[in-house]
Amino acid sequence: MPHTRATHLTRRGILAAGGALGLGAALAACGDGGKSAGSGGQAKPGRSGAWSFKDDRGRTVKLDSVPTKIVAFTGVAAALYDYGIKVTGVFGPTRTKDGKADVQAGDMDVSKLTVFGNVFNQFNVEEYAAFGPQVLITTTFDPEGTLWYVPLESAAKIAELAPSVAISVYDRPLTGPLQRMWELAESLGADTGSAKVTDAKKRFEAAAARLRKAARSRPEIKVMAGSAAQDAFYVSGTNLSADLEYFKSLGVNLVEPSEAAKKPTGGWFETLSWENVDKHPADIIIMDDRSSAIQPADITKATWKKLPAVKAGQVIPRSAEPILSYDKCAPLLENLAKAIETARKVS
Repeated sequence: MPHTRATHLTRRGILAAGGALGLGAALAACGDGGKSAGSGGQAKPGRSGAWSFKDDRGRTVKLDSVPTKIVAFTGVAAALYDYGIKVTGVFGPTRTKDGKADVQAGDMDVSKLTVFGNVFNQFNVEEYAAFGPQVLITTTFDPEGTLWYVPLESAAKIAELAPSVAISVYDRPLTGPLQRMWELAESLGADTGSAKVTDAKKRFEAAAARLRKAARSRPEIKVMAGSAAQDAFYVSGTNLSADLEYFKSLGVNLVEPSEAAKKPTGGWFETLSWENVDKHPADIIIMDDRSSAIQPADITKATWKKLPAVKAGQVIPRSAEPILSYDKCAPLLENLAKAIETARKVS
């Protein structure tokens, strides 16, 4: 996800790792402060009593009752929505420039959301305070538990207004954060035993089996994870990216950029100039689908258009920040499995 890399990852390092979010911004999310939610779930009615949840920083939040005034990072809110937990206050990519739902908003009706900040490093603390939040929930991409999309300069003020919960997607395969989001949703009243939720989990498990089978039957097919910016192309390595780590564990033959491999703590990605975009041979390219990244249809670089995978039409989207519900993650595995099953060897 980003640019500057160090033990305390910069935002740009995290962005490029999963794809370029703003590609150029510094990691300014700050933590106060280690590893389950499918489509259409129903919240359990009449849930009452004290609520507590131990997050992935090892911190336990305790409230007198189950929180209803929840503020969450948009992707987290979208995951909870899939379990029947409605979050009305969000921060993070929610609406596109034309007012439509951002890809990270999932199935939520964005017209009904209070958005405290739609882009990185934007968070209206005054509106947040007036909202009366009971808890703030987001993800974290580093070992320090940095709160994703909470601006550094206002983190202390934000922390004073409500306790926070962080679900880690750092250095663990996708199944870990999925399970933790499931557990969080259940604690908030989601009916994780409902048919819609359990069916989504079964679909995910079936998709994983399909992807494993496809990868084993087509080991020669190389897959590259990319993200496009105006002046650079980012190739993500499997280290530290939850989805790519999981794909690799299933046997997918993923490109491992040399620069990333040399940096085990900050090596999310390798930065290439557009002139060198052909450095890593690939048969399939999975491209960052976030609105902060340039989408394949809008890439005009001649070097991109000459890539064998591009010429063969073997480019598919990648959710660099997956919505952590089984409902949303199952299609990611299905789409990659299909791409591998049907790919021509072009590299």
